[in-house]
Amino acid sequence: MKTYDVAVIGGGPGGYVAAIRAAKLGKKVALIEALQLGGTCLNRGCIPSKTLLRHADIIESIEKAKSWGIETGTLTFSLAMMLARKDEVINQLRKGITFLMKQNKIDVYNGYGQVNADRTIAIQREGKEETVFGDQIILATGSKPIIPPIPGIEQAGYYTSDTIFNITKIPDSIIIVGGGIIGVELACIFSSLRVPVTIVEMAEQILPNEDWEAAKALSKTLKKKNVALLTSTKVTKIEKRQEHQLVHIETVNGKKDTLETEALLLSVGRSPNVSSFTQLQLEMAGPFVKVDQRMATNQSGVYAVGDLIGGWQLAHVASAEGLVAAANACGGQETINYKIVPRCVYTNPEIASVGMTEEEAKQKRISYKVVKVDHAGNGRALAYGDKEGFTKLLADTEHGEILGVTMVGPHVTEMIAEPSAFIHLEGTVDELATLIHAHPTVNESLYEAAASWLGKGVHHS
Repeated sequence: MKTYDVAVIGGGPGGYVAAIRAAKLGKKVALIEALQLGGTCLNRGCIPSKTLLRHADIIESIEKAKSWGIETGTLTFSLAMMLARKDEVINQLRKGITFLMKQNKIDVYNGYGQVNADRTIAIQREGKEETVFGDQIILATGSKPIIPPIPGIEQAGYYTSDTIFNITKIPDSIIIVGGGIIGVELACIFSSLRVPVTIVEMAEQILPNEDWEAAKALSKTLKKKNVALLTSTKVTKIEKRQEHQLVHIETVNGKKDTLETEALLLSVGRSPNVSSFTQLQLEMAGPFVKVDQRMATNQSGVYAVGDLIGGWQLAHVASAEGLVAAANACGGQETINYKIVPRCVYTNPEIASVGMTEEEAKQKRISYKVVKVDHAGNGRALAYGDKEGFTKLLADTEHGEILGVTMVGPHVTEMIAEPSAFIHLEGTVDELATLIHAHPTVNESLYEAAASWLGKGVHHS
C-alpha cells in the first residue's frame, strides 16, 4: 500500500489546485478523480458554457452590425461545429492539467475513492480495487445538480447543467427552471440560436442573490431577446407528451397556467457529493461539510473545499479554498477571505460584483453612500454599442472605505479585479478617485463613480 503525505479526493478546481500547492510545498501527493481532471467546471460547467457564450456573443454582434452598415448575408450556424469547438477547448485544458500533475510529480488515480476512518482510501477502477493511505486528507468531491421533487419529473425528459452540453439538436423551444447564474447564461446561449426561451424562477427576480438593479438591467435585455421571464412562479407538475413536455406553473398569487416545450432544463442548484467519505463522521452544516476558516473539518487532518462546503459554489472560490487547505495540511496557518470574492455572470450584458450589496449593508446597519454611474455617456460603451450598463459603488460614510461594487456592461467580468483589489487593501474612494484611468475605457466609470461619491464628478454629478 502506497503512503502519501497528502491525498486529495476530487480533481476539480479545488482538488487539483490543492494537490499542486501541496506538491510545491515538498509533500508526496496523490490525487484521486472518478471522472475527468478539471471536474464539473472544466468538463460540464464553466468552460463549455463560456465557450458557447462566446459563440452567442459573435452571433449577436453580427446581427447588431447590420445597423452599423456591416452586412454578412444570411446567418447560419452549425450546432455540431460549435459543440466540437467546445470539446477542443475542454480537451486542451484537460491536457494542461495532466501535464501539471506530471510536472509536480503527483500520482493521479483515475477511479472512485472511498475514504475509510483510518484514512486509507479504497480506489475502485477498471473493476479492481487499490488502497492508498493519506496522512492528511483534502476532500474536494464537488457537487451534482439538484433534481427537484416535481410531480411527473421522473417520467419527463429533461436536461441538467451537467447534461445540457451533450444536446444533439437545436430544440424548437426550451423552458429553464431556475433563474440563477447557470439559468440566465444558458438562456443567452439558446436565445442566440433563435430558440424561444422561458425562465421560471420562484424568487421575485432573476439572479436572486445579486444587486436588484443589475438583475433588472439583465431582465430588460433578456426580454429584448424574446426570453420570457416568469418570476415569483413555481413548477407544480410536468407531463410528458411524446417529444414535448407540458409544464404546469403557478404564480405566488395563485394564478395557474400550462406551458409546452420541447426541451426542459433544470437549473435550481447543486447538492454536495458526500458518498465517498461517510465513514469519517464529519460534522455537517445542513447538507454541506462544516469547516473553519482554515478549511479544517472536525476531524484532525481532514480538510474540505469547494461545493462540498457550500457558500459561493464558484470555481475560483474552490481554488482559493484548495490553496488554503493544502497550505494548512502541510503545516501552515492560512485562512480564507471571502470578503473579496468576485461574482461574475457571463451573459450579454455581463454582470460582475464584489463585496457588499446595498441590501447587505442595510442588514448590517452600516452607514453608507451609494453612487450609480450609467454607461450611456461612456465613450467606449457607446462605441461597443452597449450603453445599457452601469457602475455602482458603495462606500461607508465614516472613512470612505469601498464596501462593494457592481458593474453591468461589456467586459466587466475582467474589470472587477480592480475594485476587488481596492476592497482587499481596504482602499477608499479618495484613493480610487486619484487613480488615472485610461480613456476611452468602460473602466473609467469606476473613477467617475468614486469622484461623484466625493462630490467631484466631472461627467456625473
